[in-house]
Amino acid sequence: MALSASQPAAGVTVLAVSGEVDMVSAPALRDALVNGLADGGTFVIDMKGVTFLGSAGLAVLVEAARLAPQHSAALKVVATARAVTRPLEATGLGEVFSVHESVDAAVSA
Repeated sequence: MALSASQPAAGVTVLAVSGEVDMVSAPALRDALVNGLADGGTFVIDMKGVTFLGSAGLAVLVEAARLAPQHSAALKVVATARAVTRPLEATGLGEVFSVHESVDAAVSA
């Protein structure tokens, strides 16, 4: 898994995630999310490059959804690949997250 954070606008943080999010890589994702959410504002998790999303990755996303309001952060997810959308839909988490098809759509929503 690879992570890359950017701030394309004031109050907006984008964390691009690529590769496999599994029990080995999920702790690094968790650390990046916890640190990023602490700043508040709009936080976009760009998962377009994710090729596998396992239960450990889903658990990290659920934790991020729980933490976001505590930091006055608006958490949004960008997901287009079936490797991400299918687990979100199958677990009902697609209803929990604000899911978008692009970073621009997520930021403007």
